[in-house]
Amino acid sequence: MEFTGKIIAILPPRGGVSKTSGNEWKSQEFVIENHDQYPRKMCFDVFGVDKIEQFNIQMGEELTVSFDIDARQWQDRWFNSIRAWKVERAGVDSSMSTGSPVPPPAPSATPDFNVGDVKDDLPF
Repeated sequence: MEFTGKIIAILPPRGGVSKTSGNEWKSQEFVIENHDQYPRKMCFDVFGVDKIEQFNIQMGEELTVSFDIDARQWQDRWFNSIRAWKVERAGVDSSMSTGSPVPPPAPSATPDFNVGDVKDDLPF
């Protein structure tokens, strides 16, 4: 699933140590708002120091966030999790950032014909 909008809030990172594995973890939540007639907001999280640094989400940025939704149970209550797995900056052309050549322009919609090009080979 995807959601496109503007980052309107960056919450403080949270972290801890996993009880089962003993590994450290870090997560950070962000709030994004779309530009519909009746704007909607979504709070999503980014899990892992590497992803938080890779995405480098800044306040006010226009982003498209790809995410998964999951639910988990804790003490007889259910909680939803919206976890981002890809973040793209809106309006950034990937071909410009990689340095690849610009493709040639598309042919015009109306081809140019010369009077000598006309052949009447239609059967009717």
